[in-house]
Amino acid sequence: MFSTERFAYCRVCLAFLLAWLLAGCAGWGDEVAWETAVPTPPYLAYLEEHEELSGGQATVFDLTPNAFSQPIPGLDREQELLFFVGNSFFNQNWVTAPASTTARDGLGPFFNARSCASCHLKDGRGRAPDFDGETPTGFLLRLSLPGADFHGAALPEPNYGDQLQDQAIADFAAEGAVTITYEDILFTFPDGETVLLRQPVVHVGSLAYGELHPETQFSPRVASQMIGMGLLEAVPEETIMALADPNDRDGDGISGRPNVVWDAYNSQTAIGRFGWKANQPSVLQQTAGAFLGDMGITTPLFDVENCTEIVAACLTALNGGTPEIEPDDFLKVVLYSSSLAVPARRDWEDPQVLQGKMLFNEIGCGRCHTPLLETGIHPTIPALSQQTIRPYTDLLLHDMGDGLADGRPDFQATGSEWRTPPLWGIGLIETVNGHTNFLHDGRARNLLEAILWHGGEAEQVRDNFANLTPTERDALLHFLNSL
Repeated sequence: MFSTERFAYCRVCLAFLLAWLLAGCAGWGDEVAWETAVPTPPYLAYLEEHEELSGGQATVFDLTPNAFSQPIPGLDREQELLFFVGNSFFNQNWVTAPASTTARDGLGPFFNARSCASCHLKDGRGRAPDFDGETPTGFLLRLSLPGADFHGAALPEPNYGDQLQDQAIADFAAEGAVTITYEDILFTFPDGETVLLRQPVVHVGSLAYGELHPETQFSPRVASQMIGMGLLEAVPEETIMALADPNDRDGDGISGRPNVVWDAYNSQTAIGRFGWKANQPSVLQQTAGAFLGDMGITTPLFDVENCTEIVAACLTALNGGTPEIEPDDFLKVVLYSSSLAVPARRDWEDPQVLQGKMLFNEIGCGRCHTPLLETGIHPTIPALSQQTIRPYTDLLLHDMGDGLADGRPDFQATGSEWRTPPLWGIGLIETVNGHTNFLHDGRARNLLEAILWHGGEAEQVRDNFANLTPTERDALLHFLNSL
């Protein structure tokens, strides 16, 4: 019977046989010399059958700039139709009310984007400005004060709310403008190689509605890619809790813990799964929060405009109804966001990629970036149920040290804790979005820089990476780019 694992193993072995022949190794015809000259590479033990199926049966084989925009296989006919309608609401611009386009009016009064796709271009990742004055894509600034509200969420800044909105409809002034400059930080490897990292510095200006509170906490954020959200939502809560080790009882230096957040739909606390600090419990709430915060569009879940007391006219501005997106249309966007497929791995059987995978596990990356999870039963989309997925995340919070800290708590996440971001699809960001900027604020210009920013719980793993040879570091980066 044909086996993809056996086929891949043969490909790797043939590659080594060819290298042996080209090198003119002695011992042709000598059985003993042959056996000792071509040992089995240790990383072949890391070759797994079906490993290319990152999303299980919800995987698609697409290497194009549309790789993140495909529906999962297995949707029924009605869901397929709803997916494409949801796609249209995701991609098309909202307009100011009143408008003849009644299904898409109600933008603002304050906003950061006119459509979901403005931030998640091609369902991918946003990018911070590379230099002062450059227009970013999918970038915003979170604001808060020390303390928490009744449910444990971050306290909004009194004049500007929980994010600064740099655009506004007619008759309103945008709240303000954000610019980013960078300070250089030199990282030196033990072998003497150096890498110049960049530390972002936030500047807020052109404030239209008064000064910011002197204790305002800032957190620049870029939009995350959209793939696989429904699969992550289908991971059972007990699986996430089993990965948690808040007191580091196993002594490995890793103490991941879940964020416990407010689930507005069910009016109870729940484990956070989405957002840079895992502050959203579901795709539905993540979607509703983005509609309101990023575009000023009210939804069935959040049906009151995001206004502060200092701008009284905000509440009386013309709107597109209550809510501004109809419940059925909102649920189509939720289904769309839940049903975006994960692209398959590339070069997963390549010898260098396999070596990188071995090193990824040996130096400890997999302690937070958990390679494999199993989904349970998804309540509305059967195709997401009972899948073996490889997202490379534990969905837990980890202390990443002072270098990455924003100093802004969010529910139970501290100012230095971040959710482990999934790594699936990371090697296709450049193809889809035309850049390789990573981390929550986009400061890392490539995967190497992203690794070197790891601190806190991940500091030892970063040091393990730094102590690899240049060839080994390249192999690990090749592995990441295959995901």
